[in-house]
Amino acid sequence: MTGGRERSFRVRQPGPVDFPQMIAICTSVYPEAKPWRPEQLASHLAVFPEGQFVGEEIATGRIVGMASSLIVRWDDYDFQAGWREWTEGGFFTNHDPESGRTLYGAEVMVDPAFQRRGIGKRLYAARRALVRRLGLRRIRAGARLRGYHRHAARLTPQQYVDRVVAGELRDPTLSFQLREGFRVLALVPSYLPNDPESLGHAVIIEWLNPDLAG
Repeated sequence: MTGGRERSFRVRQPGPVDFPQMIAICTSVYPEAKPWRPEQLASHLAVFPEGQFVGEEIATGRIVGMASSLIVRWDDYDFQAGWREWTEGGFFTNHDPESGRTLYGAEVMVDPAFQRRGIGKRLYAARRALVRRLGLRRIRAGARLRGYHRHAARLTPQQYVDRVVAGELRDPTLSFQLREGFRVLALVPSYLPNDPESLGHAVIIEWLNPDLAG
């Protein structure tokens, strides 16, 4: 990416005026799934506005990416919990800034027409900066295994994950997150049960706040 390309986008917090474009991105990225609803996006802003980000093309004002997150007390959940449990059905009403030390990354997506232009990296960087500013211990998220359906006939989910981590296979989501400094903690077989690409499978990933290391 050139410096000019990078400067043509910015990351900011969204407002209600951005909801239609955010929903349109969701439809483009996940055409077979229900997109975010306006009432869910409004709930995110109500409970944790600092944890919501959009990537905007400066010249046009077009929303080209988004990231949604909340703070959780990790011990209140099972590692095998699905996306709906972690996000209270997508409303984030389980946001717990008083006792939570983990930023849970509920969603990151980039408009397919703007992928490979550094927008995802900017969104992840904004999350890391937020964690450091709030003094949280870590980021954790469920990384759906987008490429697993291509290998399911010959590899178990764990074998697939192991090969992606080893660099022997590339997964469109997990490989990027590994490059962003995350590590794999656990396989979750029913994170998104109806997802045709991952066949429901995801892994819990983690990034530790270096300010609190040691």
